Amino acid sequence: QVQLVESGGGLVQPGGSLKLSCRASGSIFSINAMGWYRQAPGKQRELVASITSSSSTNYADSVKGRFTISRDNAKNTVTLQMNSLEPEDTAVYYCSMTIWPNRYSFSDYWGQGTQVIVSS
Repeated sequence: QVQLVESGGGLVQPGGSLKLSCRASGSIFSINAMGWYRQAPGKQRELVASITSSSSTNYADSVKGRFTISRDNAKNTVTLQMNSLEPEDTAVYYCSMTIWPNRYSFSDYWGQGTQVIVSS
């Protein structure tokens, strides 16, 4: 059984910063890609940032230069540092990981979501 637990959401003023973390636990053989997605009210879920097992990163155009994704393989953790936050960044943020619970198969796992509200 694999679980992803997120932390770090909250309310922040425009221009402020937040750091989201997501840790995987349970039966884990290895983890490939990790990523952060977000879903604003009335909108589809979108990719915010992703990082491969070799630490190559990819960002949505809307967050380039403001957000930074990183991973700690020893702790099975992915982090999203969000700076210069804008009201448009308000959404529920979800982490996702492609995890091999054993050497034979893999699945995509999702966290429960953490709310980020950017408002004055």
